[in-house]
Amino acid sequence: MAATQRYSNFSIVLHWLIALLIIIAFILGNIMVDMKFSPTKLQYFSYHKWLGVTVLGFVALRLISRLLSKAPPYPASMGKIQTQIANGTHILLYVLMFGVPLSGYFYTLAAGYPVVYLGMFELPVLMGPNPEIKETLKELHEILNKVMFVLVLLHVAAALKHQFFDKDGLMQRMRPGR
Repeated sequence: MAATQRYSNFSIVLHWLIALLIIIAFILGNIMVDMKFSPTKLQYFSYHKWLGVTVLGFVALRLISRLLSKAPPYPASMGKIQTQIANGTHILLYVLMFGVPLSGYFYTLAAGYPVVYLGMFELPVLMGPNPEIKETLKELHEILNKVMFVLVLLHVAAALKHQFFDKDGLMQRMRPGR
């Protein structure tokens, strides 16, 4: 497969790094919400927030990179409907990769807590404590996480379908290495 039919190495690294960080943040989020209040739970909340901020930054870089460079073509065997579904899924994934961390950020602010990235850099406080919308933002964060979880599973299932059933080389576009 020609090099022009792959994403750039930068995009590939960001894709897999973002995927890994999202998985870790999701697992950590599920663990911490079930814990009783403790210093460990508070530390996990900090780690979870740091992961969210990091994902947000990397996704912004990935989106800029994606807007500046054309995506490799889909395999010719993919029809118009499959291509539209793939494009729509990617757009929705980007919306969620921004929406999940931002909803968590605003939930944290509404709860009256600052977000201090890596324990060193306080993010701007764009709103003060707001008990009226705190629970709504928490619910929104949870719903967006669940939607992203399902969409990521569908994304992975589609990639595996293309790899093992269609055997059309689609995964080569984002596969690390040469």
